[in-house]
Amino acid sequence: MLHPLDQAHLREFTARFASAEEVANWDSNVSSNPNGGNLLQSEAFAAVKQHFGWKPLHLVYESADYTSYNLVLEKSFPVLGKLWYLIKGPDVAAVGDIPAIAAANAEFIRRAKLGVFAVKIEPDIVLSDHARQVIEGAGLVKTPNLQPNDSTALLDISPEENQLLRNLHSRGRNAVRRAIREGVEVHNVEPSEDNFKAMYALMTTTVEAKSQVRVREYDYYRQFWTNFIDRGQGRLLFVYENGVPSVGAFVINYGRKGTYKDGGSLQKRSQYGDSHLVQWTAINQLKELGCAEYDFCGTPPSDKLKDTANPFHGLGLFKTSFSKTVTDFVGCYDQVLSPLKYRVWMAAGERLARQVYTRRTGKQFY
Repeated sequence: MLHPLDQAHLREFTARFASAEEVANWDSNVSSNPNGGNLLQSEAFAAVKQHFGWKPLHLVYESADYTSYNLVLEKSFPVLGKLWYLIKGPDVAAVGDIPAIAAANAEFIRRAKLGVFAVKIEPDIVLSDHARQVIEGAGLVKTPNLQPNDSTALLDISPEENQLLRNLHSRGRNAVRRAIREGVEVHNVEPSEDNFKAMYALMTTTVEAKSQVRVREYDYYRQFWTNFIDRGQGRLLFVYENGVPSVGAFVINYGRKGTYKDGGSLQKRSQYGDSHLVQWTAINQLKELGCAEYDFCGTPPSDKLKDTANPFHGLGLFKTSFSKTVTDFVGCYDQVLSPLKYRVWMAAGERLARQVYTRRTGKQFY
């Protein structure tokens, strides 16, 4: 008897590039995917990556049961050819669809002579022994994870407000209630240069204090925030103390999911629960826009939550004060299409490409 998730093995897929009309309606198409799409597959994000060294492509997978729209980021390298990165994709109904998706990739790339030596995928499939077996059984190779929310805290925000507050972890709930009681005010602020710079300063301060993660350059965030705000998919929230921003958050509504994408705060503040109230305010605003789930966007893996050496430890403590559990996804895998070129890539090519790109531009490669 088939494992329930293996029913998907019966599905077959074809791959093709999206039509001009499909690209013109990209966000609504991505939002119709089995998991409701991901902000890193959006039109706004594609436009960001186009400015930072990647060529965005729009890939469509079709089966008898459903169609999946996925953003592909492409880079070309001398001798090796092209690398495809399906950032937070492919969006599939079940892990059992991954072998058929891989077959569709190989067939499409060969038939269209696209010159791709490897396809990097990172589907939002929850990590399990079964998921790992299916993906690795299709010949895909595990590689280091790239996105901070391959482990993350997710919160179901569909209940009505009072029930939702009761559903929070007691630490978060008590902080929200106290901040409301003590008159902390959260403001939606304009996307001005001054506000963006204030937000970036809060972020870098927090990252330096609470993690060892490298923050990208200001221009990247400015472009990112502007692209999502211009499409009605992003908003910036501040709390002020003594007339200056003391807590900031940039949140995104995309499809059925809200995401706490960026945040930061002054390390010495007097208003208790202010950062919790920012999140609570954002959650309720995004819920009004139709979001049913809220992604706190990055924690340590579930088995490393208490590890103080983990770079996300401090941020993880804050985020799990809302959602009691951490969800681990399968992370990054490479589909190898040219074994020889891939061996060169893994031996030295990727390292050199990253070093050269960073030296030349001062920016992150992925």
